[in-house]
Amino acid sequence: QNPQNRIVTLDIPGKPWDTPQLAAELERWKLDGRDVSLLIGGPEGLSPACKAAAEQSWSLSALTLPHPLVRVLVAESLYRATS
Repeated sequence: QNPQNRIVTLDIPGKPWDTPQLAAELERWKLDGRDVSLLIGGPEGLSPACKAAAEQSWSLSALTLPHPLVRVLVAESLYRATS
């Protein structure tokens, strides 16, 4: 873990962002100048250490989703927020 990275977990209790809100977050992150690490949990979810290290938590859905699907949803969400 690099303390200079902004760590954002993807977790059900996180904050739900719509596309304009995600675009605003991305702009803030860009101005912050640090790399961003998005942490997606596996089948057992995220470890307590990962959750504790996070500065922010993002919720894609109130549903439990398979982590391979979450990767696709994150990629699409980032694409939409930047275009």
